Amino acid sequence: MSQEAKTASATASESSPKTWLVQIGNQERLGPIQWVERRMLTRPLIGPAAVLIIAVIAFSIAAPNFGSLQNFSLILQQVQVIAMLGIAQTLIILTAGIDLSVAAVMLLAQVAMGRFAVAIGLPVWLSLLLGLLVAVACGALNGFIVTKLRIPPFIATLGTLSIFYALNLFISDGESVPYADVPPLFTWLGTGFKLFGATFTYGQVVTVLMFVIFAYILRNTAWGTHIYAVGDNVEAARLTGIPVNRVLMSVYVTAGLIIGVTAWLLIGRIGSISPTAGVEYNLASISAVVIGGTSLFGGRGRIMGTLLGALIVGVFSSGLSLVGLDNLWQEFTIGILIIGAVAVDQRLRKVGR
Repeated sequence: MSQEAKTASATASESSPKTWLVQIGNQERLGPIQWVERRMLTRPLIGPAAVLIIAVIAFSIAAPNFGSLQNFSLILQQVQVIAMLGIAQTLIILTAGIDLSVAAVMLLAQVAMGRFAVAIGLPVWLSLLLGLLVAVACGALNGFIVTKLRIPPFIATLGTLSIFYALNLFISDGESVPYADVPPLFTWLGTGFKLFGATFTYGQVVTVLMFVIFAYILRNTAWGTHIYAVGDNVEAARLTGIPVNRVLMSVYVTAGLIIGVTAWLLIGRIGSISPTAGVEYNLASISAVVIGGTSLFGGRGRIMGTLLGALIVGVFSSGLSLVGLDNLWQEFTIGILIIGAVAVDQRLRKVGR
């Protein structure tokens, strides 16, 4: 290879992921593994989509009831809260951060909605808006700690996790609001309707719409481009004129709004307002993001991958249950999927250098 070709190849390797596939001079023959790796670099949804398709086919063969439309509707109902939290988590992880407080914010927001409407007696629509504002304020606080106090996101949100959860228990006094006392507007997203013989809910429709909206925003707006740039290399983003702190703050505030909508979704899902429902969703949301192919190091991933990741978790949980395996094997499988996804991400990062 000539010196000019070597220089061009080195320049291409230091550029964006799309230019990694540019080959100059004599091409080396790629093996099957290298070919797949190169495709996964530019099409990050290939991996999670393949896992989901293989899992659906395998479980449909092993459990005849698995492949019914009604079962797929149930899977989507089971994962919709995790998937919605995953949208917020994806935005933050794309900036090379992480939010350990998403479930605590969700619980605090739904408890606030209940207290405003049931205990204080405010109009239901106003109580809903105030609950959303509580979630937005929590996101803003996380963003302030990260951008102004310069505390790493892991530590910042680990601290606010305890703060928000303590406030949640204090405001609710540890008591739930039963279904009979919950205003109909709060449970509206759990209302079902028939489609092709299966039952779906308005919450599922909202979940899918949210994924479509944020997939478009990340791919087609300057804000989305800035998120990827900050996550890929924060110093390079700052030198190119991107207002890094403003981008980070907007991400945390937007995540708070998404979590507030998720709180509304959770009330419709369980039919009551509980200060302890969904405590475990912190790690579940991160699992969906990681399994969906978003890099924990930031700058790479797709929002639709998070939807695929949540569906993978739901498919394995449903499929393993239908074939008669205990819940412990469901947790075991999810752990394997997470380790596998991170291992693939590490490998792709090396290939992309």
